Amino acid sequence: MALDITFLGQSGFLFDDGSQKMAIDPFLTDNPVAKHRAEDVVCQTIGLTHAHFDHMADALGIAQANNANIVAAFEICNYMQELGHENVNPGNAGGKIATEFGWVAFTQAFHSSSFDGRYMGMPNGLVVNIGGKTIYHLGDTGLFSDLKLLGEIYKPDIVCVPIGDRFTMGPELGTMAAEMVGAPIAVPMHYNTWPPIEQNVEDFAPQGIEVKVLEPGETWSVD
Repeated sequence: MALDITFLGQSGFLFDDGSQKMAIDPFLTDNPVAKHRAEDVVCQTIGLTHAHFDHMADALGIAQANNANIVAAFEICNYMQELGHENVNPGNAGGKIATEFGWVAFTQAFHSSSFDGRYMGMPNGLVVNIGGKTIYHLGDTGLFSDLKLLGEIYKPDIVCVPIGDRFTMGPELGTMAAEMVGAPIAVPMHYNTWPPIEQNVEDFAPQGIEVKVLEPGETWSVD
């Protein structure tokens, strides 16, 4: 089964298995490197790792336009319901939710999560099973040793790793994270959107792992 993965920029992705589409952390409207507009995104599911604007800013608009199911932390889902979007699927670290395309599991992430000054629960990573592939999106996080255990539990085919530094891991710690997870393919994210997180992607170099660099707007078909 083929899976199309489109990089939306920053930490945003669109997964398409041919019948179901899931967006993760869609941030397009004020994203200086984005090639898509929020109104271009068609999906049935939206996954949110946490509530910072560069991950959640376009989520409500896309969800309402598509009546998409929002999979996110309990507090984020409550907030979306307050804004009038009832199609939500709350979870938290350690949990797994069945979906029409497979499943989504929540993992811990070491970061923060708020929107307009409001606490939005703990940040998460998301493990997504879709199109016969398992993808571990680390969200925004620092390095932690349980990445190795999570890799052993979920055995992802692809891991998406933040490498921008300052707010997340940089390339060196991101390299260690990818090696701990142990997925055969690693995709760098959360870098080169603004000057404070500019990085040389060549410094992200996990041993024995293929690095797949995607440009914003680029689609990669995975067999």
